[in-house]
Amino acid sequence: MYLQSIRNLLTHLETTQSGAIREAGAIVAKALLGDGVVYCYEIGHSNQNDFLDRAGGLAAVRPFTFSFTVTDPVPECRKNRPGARDVPRDLEMVRLAVMTSNLRAGDVLLLGSVSGKNRVPVELAKTCREIGVKVIAFTAMAYTSKVESLHPSGKRLFEMADVVIDVGAPYGDAAVKIEGLEINVLPVSGAGAIIAGWAVWEAAIEKMIAAGKPPTVFQSINRAGGPEFYKKMKEQYEARGY
Repeated sequence: MYLQSIRNLLTHLETTQSGAIREAGAIVAKALLGDGVVYCYEIGHSNQNDFLDRAGGLAAVRPFTFSFTVTDPVPECRKNRPGARDVPRDLEMVRLAVMTSNLRAGDVLLLGSVSGKNRVPVELAKTCREIGVKVIAFTAMAYTSKVESLHPSGKRLFEMADVVIDVGAPYGDAAVKIEGLEINVLPVSGAGAIIAGWAVWEAAIEKMIAAGKPPTVFQSINRAGGPEFYKKMKEQYEARGY
């Protein structure tokens, strides 16, 4: 049953999301051929790592991460004091991360949230678009259409992105009904996001080749001559940016 759920997901991506995937690929190609950088933030359960430094993958896909450590404990009776600024701390940290990062207008950020309701990805998409960064979002429309946003704006991720790719997961993500259990099991959003993501990279590669500027692509370091080829491709990417 799980494999059938994945087949259904593939059909969904092919028949309903091919236009969004091609649009996302065109945005990526335009950025890379125009002095931009393409970043990938979380797309759910660390799936974005599948796109980084992979055999057959684009050298140009850069990680975008951030973290802050603030140690400032207060007593329980002081925890709800009005802040010095109106923006909540977690959202302020997102904005600080963007404003102090290497993100620039013309860059691209891919990110995802299956439910699309959580504060950080929504704020990240919002802040990136404010500075001219194109946002490509992976979410599950059947899921996000049934939840309320936790972001102060009331917006969900798909409402904050330039291009939205529906990864095809059902409400709650679990897609398989097994007799003897009261609830569905086995999520499919990870598979959907990874497959859709690789389809975006494929579309970008095709666009760049058509423009006469093939991108830098890795091959496995476990092949004969693999480490040397990888080093050469890294140097090529660093020298030309794509």
